[in-house]
Amino acid sequence: MPVYEPCEIAFEMTAAEAAEHTNPYVSVTLRAEFRSPKGGRTKVMQGFWDGGRTFRLRFAPDFAGRWDFRIISNLESAAKKTGSFDAAPQRTPGFVEVFNTRYFKYANSLTPHYWLGDTMLNFGLIPWETFRKIVDTRVEQKFTHVRGLALGPAGNAANAFRSPDEPNHAYFREVDRRIDYMTMKGLAVDLILAGGDGELVRLFPRRRQRERYIQYVAARYAAFNVTWQGVLEWESYAEGRELLKEIAAALDKYDPYEHPKTTAAAVSSAALAYDGWQDFMTQNTVDPALAAIEFETQPAPFVNTRVGIEGGGVSADEMRKRAWTAAVRGQYVTFAHSGTAGIDGRAVDAQFADSPGARQMTLLADFFEQTRYFDLLPHYRVVGGAGLALQLVPYRAEEPIGVEYIVYAEKPGTIELAMPRHEYKVSWYNPTDGSWLDEKKKFKGERFTAQTPNDAHDWVLYVRREGKKQNYNKSFKLESKKAKLRTVETNPAELPFAIQFPTESELTAGREHEFNATLTKSTIAAKRMLWLWTAETAGSGRGRRILGTRQFGSFPIPADIAVSYPATLSVRLFGIDGAGRLFEAFKAYKVSAPAGP
Repeated sequence: MPVYEPCEIAFEMTAAEAAEHTNPYVSVTLRAEFRSPKGGRTKVMQGFWDGGRTFRLRFAPDFAGRWDFRIISNLESAAKKTGSFDAAPQRTPGFVEVFNTRYFKYANSLTPHYWLGDTMLNFGLIPWETFRKIVDTRVEQKFTHVRGLALGPAGNAANAFRSPDEPNHAYFREVDRRIDYMTMKGLAVDLILAGGDGELVRLFPRRRQRERYIQYVAARYAAFNVTWQGVLEWESYAEGRELLKEIAAALDKYDPYEHPKTTAAAVSSAALAYDGWQDFMTQNTVDPALAAIEFETQPAPFVNTRVGIEGGGVSADEMRKRAWTAAVRGQYVTFAHSGTAGIDGRAVDAQFADSPGARQMTLLADFFEQTRYFDLLPHYRVVGGAGLALQLVPYRAEEPIGVEYIVYAEKPGTIELAMPRHEYKVSWYNPTDGSWLDEKKKFKGERFTAQTPNDAHDWVLYVRREGKKQNYNKSFKLESKKAKLRTVETNPAELPFAIQFPTESELTAGREHEFNATLTKSTIAAKRMLWLWTAETAGSGRGRRILGTRQFGSFPIPADIAVSYPATLSVRLFGIDGAGRLFEAFKAYKVSAPAGP
């Protein structure tokens, strides 16, 4: 088998073994140790019951050469069996992994990976020809990921598992078929292990049942190019934080490839960042303040899972603007169309695959393909838009070297961009049709100011030192410098703002309160502050919740913020100013139980 493609080893239980194991899903253990030709390293892969008397081991070699394996099982007919096979050179890009803190690349290579996702939540249930046409179209449109539910949409979980210990093999074989098709097309599959509103716990009430389910899913799909996305809207689970740590521990145990993992969220998974198990973070909304501040405080890539739903109240133009807004805040984008996403029970039709919004995503990918997207970080010294930049600080150098700058102007007008003094080539990119306008003269200086070419739509400014960029492209494919987090200033004497409201010492969960931050310094940078209010109760294990992203307003305290009341509520206010400086203010309150009906 070629590298990064799954091969299968099938075992048939004897009649006596089948009689002894009336439910093999629960009582049979079967796994294999695979020894790599690369340094003799060993991977342990679990087997899975595939109905009747059949067990399968599904394994993908990650190096070419001879692999030896040994079976460990409580089935006498399989135990201690040994074998070997030869892995041929790879035909697909390989598995996706996190690179250099903020980015993605393909495993065992220096090839960067640009994440552009699509949403197809019920991919396991869509008629095959419809599914195939959508996937083929997405590949042509340069999408690289498809996001879906392993158990299917709400209501299908009882079909996927008729009881906690009874998988529907026919359903999962169909999921197998689709994941195999997508990955052979070069797509990564972002598997959400269960829906929201407590679905995983309802289906598998006991911890051992949940672990067995994770083991089963990992055994079937870890040999494919997948990422793990926990549960849909972790905030909708009563003990979501603890549940996600449990899921992560099971994936660490049963996924020998260590595929990147996170969880889907109603707002953001970064609230769980300090538990230490996520390889990347998700946000489920487009909010510039949330995107900027969480990116700067968490050392991980960010994937926006919902920039909008085209055809579900969001136009193609608005979808484009949201996607670019997320992208220039350092996020990777996941698209959705109401006619293909399988959201809220809507029928899926391949005619919606080639939608205007999807074509806009292709133009986004086209633009970033010709940049060093695997090096870019948010750049804050911009007026009139939001920016990304590649600036290098060589050893012992006092000033950074400017290489590449991208500014997205959602609203046409004047753009000001500060950068190190060099000579730059300047171009404008039209994100509506992919056309370019090149400035005839190069710009030499450190503060570029210009009007967008017209006021008809949004624009992208692209400023770069073309020769410097090309030299880097020739000398190395991936930058090896480590991305650094911004230092958070917490000294009250240095903060340019203070928490003014609430003034009361006790707040009530489940109701709205007035919040307000007062600027104490009137600098130009402070006046361009982005804000993020968060709250968490000490010792509850519920995780941090986001209250709001405005300087002031009426924000609700979640009714489930604490396990028991009264509790201590830690309110934190983050602000990032126009120069990219990050600040944090803190205030503690007493929070009381939600009022009765």
